[in-house]
Amino acid sequence: MNTLNCMMAGMGLLTCMAGMSWAEPAPAGPPKAESPAVKSVSGPFTQGNLTIFLLHGADVLPGKTILTLQEALTEKKAVVHETSQVNELSVENTSGDALLFIQSGDIVKGGKQDRAIAFDMLLPPKSGKVPIGSFCVEHGRWQQRGGEAAALFAGSTAQISGKELKGAVIGNNAMKQGEVWQEVSNTQAKLSKSAGKPIAAAASPSSLQLSLEDKQLNEKLTAYEKALVGAVDGKSDVIGMALCVNGNVTGAEVYGSAALFRKLWPKLLKSAATEAMADLDEKKKFEPATAKAVDAFMAEAAAGAANEVQMAAAPRQQAGQQQVGINEALGGRPNVPQQAPNVAQSTPARVRIVRYDGKKALLIESQDKEGAMPAVVHRCYIAK
Repeated sequence: MNTLNCMMAGMGLLTCMAGMSWAEPAPAGPPKAESPAVKSVSGPFTQGNLTIFLLHGADVLPGKTILTLQEALTEKKAVVHETSQVNELSVENTSGDALLFIQSGDIVKGGKQDRAIAFDMLLPPKSGKVPIGSFCVEHGRWQQRGGEAAALFAGSTAQISGKELKGAVIGNNAMKQGEVWQEVSNTQAKLSKSAGKPIAAAASPSSLQLSLEDKQLNEKLTAYEKALVGAVDGKSDVIGMALCVNGNVTGAEVYGSAALFRKLWPKLLKSAATEAMADLDEKKKFEPATAKAVDAFMAEAAAGAANEVQMAAAPRQQAGQQQVGINEALGGRPNVPQQAPNVAQSTPARVRIVRYDGKKALLIESQDKEGAMPAVVHRCYIAK
């Protein structure tokens, strides 16, 4: 699997560092960028143990047409390719006139195993193949599943949820695959308990994506979604949301464009509902969340030490070398040797990733570097 160094951990997990990885943050502070300023917070909007606050502000990406990964795949304007490397996929924007925004935590379904995107990406029209970091969110499978394509990923309808899993995927500097598998397993266990039944799918019990498609689980999630989806109606300046579970602020998402946020709102809400469902305890009492707590949470994260995250590609395997597959590493049937695909070996210069380390929260920011002044595309806040 292309110079993939795999080590069996005590619990049978595989720690992998390959493909597109996050190197140590650069010592110098990142250049300034035009950031979406949250001018006001509205809410609370509450259903059960989930509370949403809406974040209002002005656009910093005016006049840009941006597709989400979900809509681009649906409209056949993007392709996500399997590379036969766990921690790297390749993606291309086939649209002739729109930017493609890929968000960290987006799950792509199919290929040889389902993956979650490791960091934000903004691709120009007709981008060609570009490598992008990923984490496996389905261990044990390394082949075609049913009628799905093994070489491509057909859709992206879900995002990861929960501060622990988000921390393992989005805040994971060391690309520790084993941590992601452990948090996927924990999430499945918590959702099964709240749903009152196992949600692991027979087709692939370890697949987070298939678990999130469980019919009975989704019936319970619908109660959250129906109660909260209308919170954005009639509000044209909403650029983000903060979510609180059991009275605690656990995260926030802020975008440089209100239009981009509106496109992502249903997916963000489903992720928030999934987090709340996983941590549901009907006997637990808690104080209601407040807008003041949201302000403090975001301010503390943004005040943390800021460093640009240096992206690096793993060395390419020489033609003819055998790639070791996941199944073989776990003691299963070896994969057929394959040559690494011919894709670029560095991230596009257009995107800059900045990490802010606060004591109580982590902030990961993606910037569009094109133009006279860089502009923030997305800010993801994760409670520690």
